[in-house]
Amino acid sequence: MNHRSRTPRALGVGITAALSLVLAASPALAGPTADPDPVPGLVAGEGTATPQLVTGLAEAAPGSPADAARAYLAAHSDRYRIDPGQLTEIGTERAADGRTTVRFEQRHGGLQVFGAQYLVHLVGEGAEQRVESVGGKYFTGLTAPTTPAVPAPILRERALDALKDPRARAGAAVEDRGLVVLPGGAGRLAQHFTLTAADPDGGDRLVREVYVDATVGVVALAHDARAPYPMGGAGGVGAKAGAKAGAKAGAKAAAGSAARDGAAAGAAAGVEPATGTAPDAFGRSVKVNVGRLPDGSYQLTDLTRSAAISTYDAAGRDSEDFKGTIPADSAPAHSAGPDFPASTGTSGATNAHLNAGTVYDFYRNRLGREGLDGKGGPITSVVNVTFGGQQIPNAYWDGSKMVYGGGGPTYQPFAVALDVAGHEMTHGVISNSAALAYVGQSGAMNEAIADYFGNAIEVTARGQSMNDPKAALLGEDLCRTGTPEECAGRRLDDRRSTVTDYVGAGLDVDSGGVHLNSTIFGGALWDIRRTLDPLTADRLIYRALTGYLTPLDDFVDGRNAVFAAGRALNLNRAQLRTVEKAFDAHGIRAGWQSRVGLDSRPLLRDISTTMASPAAANGHWVMMSNTETLSKTALFTGSTSGSGTPTRLSPEDGRYHGWAATDGTSAAWVAVGPDAQGVFGMELLTGPLSGGSIRSLYRSANQQPGDLRVSGNELVFRTTDFATDQTTIHLYRNGTQAAEIPLPQGHSAAGLAFKDGIIAWSEQWAVGDDYAFAPTVYSIAAGKVVAQYPGTDGAGGTDPQLAGGRLLWKETPADRSKKSSIRSGALDGSGVTEVLSADSPVAARGLSFTASDQAVTVEQPGSKPGSGWTNAALPKLWQLPVTGGTPQRLSCNRGSQVFAAADQGTRVVWLDATAGRTDLVVRDRPAGSC
Repeated sequence: MNHRSRTPRALGVGITAALSLVLAASPALAGPTADPDPVPGLVAGEGTATPQLVTGLAEAAPGSPADAARAYLAAHSDRYRIDPGQLTEIGTERAADGRTTVRFEQRHGGLQVFGAQYLVHLVGEGAEQRVESVGGKYFTGLTAPTTPAVPAPILRERALDALKDPRARAGAAVEDRGLVVLPGGAGRLAQHFTLTAADPDGGDRLVREVYVDATVGVVALAHDARAPYPMGGAGGVGAKAGAKAGAKAGAKAAAGSAARDGAAAGAAAGVEPATGTAPDAFGRSVKVNVGRLPDGSYQLTDLTRSAAISTYDAAGRDSEDFKGTIPADSAPAHSAGPDFPASTGTSGATNAHLNAGTVYDFYRNRLGREGLDGKGGPITSVVNVTFGGQQIPNAYWDGSKMVYGGGGPTYQPFAVALDVAGHEMTHGVISNSAALAYVGQSGAMNEAIADYFGNAIEVTARGQSMNDPKAALLGEDLCRTGTPEECAGRRLDDRRSTVTDYVGAGLDVDSGGVHLNSTIFGGALWDIRRTLDPLTADRLIYRALTGYLTPLDDFVDGRNAVFAAGRALNLNRAQLRTVEKAFDAHGIRAGWQSRVGLDSRPLLRDISTTMASPAAANGHWVMMSNTETLSKTALFTGSTSGSGTPTRLSPEDGRYHGWAATDGTSAAWVAVGPDAQGVFGMELLTGPLSGGSIRSLYRSANQQPGDLRVSGNELVFRTTDFATDQTTIHLYRNGTQAAEIPLPQGHSAAGLAFKDGIIAWSEQWAVGDDYAFAPTVYSIAAGKVVAQYPGTDGAGGTDPQLAGGRLLWKETPADRSKKSSIRSGALDGSGVTEVLSADSPVAARGLSFTASDQAVTVEQPGSKPGSGWTNAALPKLWQLPVTGGTPQRLSCNRGSQVFAAADQGTRVVWLDATAGRTDLVVRDRPAGSC
């Protein structure tokens, strides 16, 4: 549940594609018929030789389920290309209908492969046991090292770099989550960190998941998270439930056994089952199952079920105190007698306790699941937490328990709403089964399934009709004022579709749109529940979640999982058609990305690094990205016209290659990592775009060349000696250093520009407690600075560019309430004009721009409105003449448009996330109005 999201300071460049893991499903069905079977027979893996889904099998597999599953995969290694030695069983679940699912996690050198799980489904027992389907993500060809080459303190510091604001970095808590192998090609060894920091701008606490490549010390993946989720493979998958759901005698026996198990657990802790009364959040006295302590007092611990249910009242303590584990000095909500005080109701504790029991009963009695972990493990809720002394209008699953804010003047305590409780507890079920990664489409499915079961639990408990307009609302009971429709955080009947409504967000906006796009998939699931029998739908979605989904699945994978679950549950053809229509109505089908109405041409698909930004000049682009065959980031080049096939420019030497510049004929870039002798360093390389020899120009163990710029046979870049803070600008000609331009002591440079013998930069120096910025022009021929443009009224000029024989720069006032503008000046320091006024609707404080001799392209940064993020609020590109004029939309693509690079004339390349992934795209001219 997320009623409030912070405003990001930067927009990422990818969603799930950031890992090269969006595996688009293309079902290969049996021969065509007049009425084809909607259940896929085979879905091939992409970027791996292992198929993603195979159904319709009937192969004998005697023995224990795990052994039989492993033996089956080993016996068919030519079909699945799976090394059984890389598989670790993480759970075996026997469903109420007798089918068994064995879930394996892929390991490489003993380390978890991020999101890599493979499932084998068996039916029957003993000698009659057989395999009926298999599927998941298994990555062939992994050869990544398993021992870090970068010292742990440096990895930690690199992780902190993922927090862009130095104020956030200063007080951040860093949790080392251990080593993991990121899949794709040969794989990458990464150290996983969770960073937690206060938002310097006063918003929610920042939680950021960061993966640092442990061989070269650069961030491989980073994304924001509302709360930390286990990123694949955490926990078990389920208990071996023998009783069939719906069999009354079996259900009663199981319930009795569960009560005895819970009572036994309580007895071991010295707590006895008891009953009491407590006021709920509305002051009504209700009966509650509680625990009696040896001293005769009582606490909110329910021991009548196999999973002991305990509810804690944080009493206003900070949510950080309850991160991970319950503090040693905290105990479940307490009462001297069996009648609990009024505070138990006003805090939300009573409702949280009752709702937890209702959710448990739904999963146990309706779906045969013993608790959130499937093994009868304890269920814990914490209510009335705060953040920075303020009430939190939110609720979340933190990886082990439910955490509820106390609401405030606008909201009731968040534990009041049964659908919210069901939603958060379902996150617990998800993390102990499919463990859908909380990013991009997999994260949106995580939220969608939590929405589905949250609402399904509530309407079932209330006996509510699926035709009731309120049935599809989530959190409609939370508001103290207003209508349910106004209060609801989401509604599952909003009819959103991938083709018309998918929000193309980067990773720093809602973790790639996990909430923004959830109702597209959740709406399809809700339509299935409205059109099928609700019990059948619940069992179908639950089977898909626990038996077929894996952490990195996308929307189309989710569709296939539901169909495969339908076959396992023996849904008839008409029922499967109903499911098909629901997904089709929401645009969830293979190839949906090609139908979103792009007006740009793709140059390179699925950009897989959050550090990437393109360079372009004279009809060519250069860009770093991952490949299917490389374990590190490589440099690619191609034509901005889109003709031909992109080619790799950098050598395959195990290092990261990126941060490139080009003049359209040659490129310069930086390689980071150990060289052939194993010595770590940063090396500046250059080579022709057409291929040929690559030359090394500069190497350092601790200074990375920055702001590379190429012009003909000349190259400039800057370095900073961190011991002395001395910034030097280097000029190379024909591969040899021709000059060094040291800046005055205490001055630094950023944003180099270089063209036709002129170097420009933004010079910075301290002025009292503040800094001054001045665009500066240096003539190589004269060997000196020939012009400088100091700011006025506290303004400072940054991001200089040379275009049309003039210098352009961004002018940003010291007053943070004022917007930035774009200015232009002659190269001799005269004739300052305004290209884009701060009064322009396109102007914004955080704007950036790129320029050719003909046009300026402005990136208008995203700005979330009060109603929440939309496509319209994401970053967009505008273009105007280099001399100034009326800005026009460069592209009408609806998603995030970032990191633009001007080519020739009005042609621009940029990174676009409209199609549910991040692609390098191009347009030749402005689209005009959209």
